[in-house]
Amino acid sequence: MADIPSTGHVGEAGARRFTMRGDGVGARSAAFVAFAGQEVGAGRKVVALYPAWQASDAQRAVNFARGSLRTDHIAGIGIDLSPLALSLVADQLAYLSPYLPPGVVAALCEELPKHLLAGAWLRTVSGLSTLPTSLRQHMGSYAPTVSFLAYCAPTAQVGRLRPAEVAAGLPFRPVQPVQLLYSTPDPGITGVFDEHLPRAVQPVATRLLPAQPLGSAYWGTAKYVEFVALSAHPQALAYAAGSVRASACSWCGEPMSAKPCPFCSANSTTGSAQTPRPGPAAAHGAHPRPPNGHPVPGENPVRHRDGRAGATAPTGNPAAPAPPEHHPATAAGPANGHAPPPGHGPLAPPEGPAFPGRAPQPDPPRTYSR
Repeated sequence: MADIPSTGHVGEAGARRFTMRGDGVGARSAAFVAFAGQEVGAGRKVVALYPAWQASDAQRAVNFARGSLRTDHIAGIGIDLSPLALSLVADQLAYLSPYLPPGVVAALCEELPKHLLAGAWLRTVSGLSTLPTSLRQHMGSYAPTVSFLAYCAPTAQVGRLRPAEVAAGLPFRPVQPVQLLYSTPDPGITGVFDEHLPRAVQPVATRLLPAQPLGSAYWGTAKYVEFVALSAHPQALAYAAGSVRASACSWCGEPMSAKPCPFCSANSTTGSAQTPRPGPAAAHGAHPRPPNGHPVPGENPVRHRDGRAGATAPTGNPAAPAPPEHHPATAAGPANGHAPPPGHGPLAPPEGPAFPGRAPQPDPPRTYSR
């Protein structure tokens, strides 16, 4: 819920965007309220993401939608990430939302940033207010040869760029192979960035994206190169989803990993609930699939729907048809009617023997990061 265009990194499974533009709060909220009404009326829940550093209009729109529709099936979640990282996380959530309960999708809003390295190269931090900075760093901004590396995920920190210490100073290294996305409003200033950060991260692929409209507002300057490094491992998203520990809400029953519940705001649980985990193909280049063609316990697989969303992702469709007996992604194309991102072919059938006499069990959740 902000003017944050998609990165296109997960193909067509992108989140629905609302730029929150217009004269007055009503005009800025109208499109989202209409969308939420359609999704709630169809029996789905909505997870609405918005930047925590620009939250007022989005919070008013979410509150108005919940009040006018008289429902608690809309959860508004603020995330303190840069525009490029927030855009990627929103699309990843839309990508996973058909295969996970709404409460787990909401919990992943906090979990997915822990598996990214996101930040920016900055020429100055004199206007930076979204990340913690020191007086010494502000004074250093006036020196002509000084620049900075600022990180917003997985931790928030700002430090002076020292070429010999870039690799050792990375707060997190995504699991190889790594993909690097970056954007800048001024392509002529990327020299220092190109010489140091890619060498430290060692990506197998690098993509230059158009600058985010809100990038200068977040970084406090137009002299920046914003980046996100993420793992392209085939099971990266599946391990991130499996690392969520959720308990059922005592009021609405949704799995939740933090109190209060993002939907009904209840502050108690009825016991632990095992987090469903997408199939092993839940990666950036292939749509997630349940193991051996069976739905993951505790979830309602959702077929393709128009206007699907992740930043405002309708989840948990009880009216969705049951999955077919064969594997949902075959040579005819992946599930939900989406084509895989360029460079990725159709998924192969699952390997290994069948499960005679018993239902398949998901693997124990593991945190796939280091």
